[in-house]
Amino acid sequence: MKKILVTGSLGQIGSELVMKMRDSYGADNVIATDIRKSESDVVHSGPFEILDVTDEKAMFEIAKRHQVDTVVHLAALLSATAEARPLLAWNLNMGGLINALEVARELRCQFFTPSSIGAFGPATPKDRTPQETIQRPTTMYGVNKVSGELLCDYYYHKFGVDTRGLRFPGLISCITPPGGGTTDYAVEIYYEAIKQGEYTSYIAKGTYMDMMYMPDALNAIIALMEADASKLKHRNAFNVTAMSLEPEQLASEIRKHIPNFKMHYNVDPARQAIAESWPNSIDATAAIEEWGFKAEYNLEKMTQEMLVKLGQNLSLTGAK
Repeated sequence: MKKILVTGSLGQIGSELVMKMRDSYGADNVIATDIRKSESDVVHSGPFEILDVTDEKAMFEIAKRHQVDTVVHLAALLSATAEARPLLAWNLNMGGLINALEVARELRCQFFTPSSIGAFGPATPKDRTPQETIQRPTTMYGVNKVSGELLCDYYYHKFGVDTRGLRFPGLISCITPPGGGTTDYAVEIYYEAIKQGEYTSYIAKGTYMDMMYMPDALNAIIALMEADASKLKHRNAFNVTAMSLEPEQLASEIRKHIPNFKMHYNVDPARQAIAESWPNSIDATAAIEEWGFKAEYNLEKMTQEMLVKLGQNLSLTGAK
């Protein structure tokens, strides 16, 4: 990767990935794009362009002008938001993806886009879900992700585009606020623990889902993109994970630092149904064997860092 175009740069992953890539590859070599501007460091620390990913011509012109050799396509609606607006989700998630793949094909770029545990469904084995298994999701987001995995495989086999991808679990960040995902409770709980000393979970006690701390997710993206292509048997949609958690485990770990923290429940049937359709835990053996994936953070280490960094951030903004 020498010159990288990133779509959805102000989103959950993009806002942190752009900054990490600018540190690694040089600020001028990472072109951030999004449909809107903000006062984020992403906008002011290097090249930034307004881009609607459903406009293929605009995407191509930006990529060609900056002479990019890599496209990292992150723009998408997440699971809960996609289920509320399924037609918009299809048009944005699939339309944006095929536009980005076309740009990569025409300009001979390396290509990355994330998949998700949402690509699995109720018929998928629930525990240690294999890399290759039945995928029959019951959500629009899941349908988008399975379709995206197949589309990336198609562009690799048909056109030789160097496509790569990861099936992310729920991502937990101390920098980017939740953005409409089913696993957002695992981010919100830390914010509310600091601000209110209590949290009401919309996901039921005992509902296990895979999670990962954002620094591990960012490292995984870069490691996969830098990996030797000849060693990639699966190439797209590698299972990756760091921990399998249910809400009470998060609450218990938080109480080690905030002893009076209280956990309540008010289950949202829509998001609970999505969560129950996903695996309890997934098997990341293929990623470990093919390109050396390794997660550095467990629940204890992540919780300690989340509470320290969020406490600092919220104090600075006056939100604490």
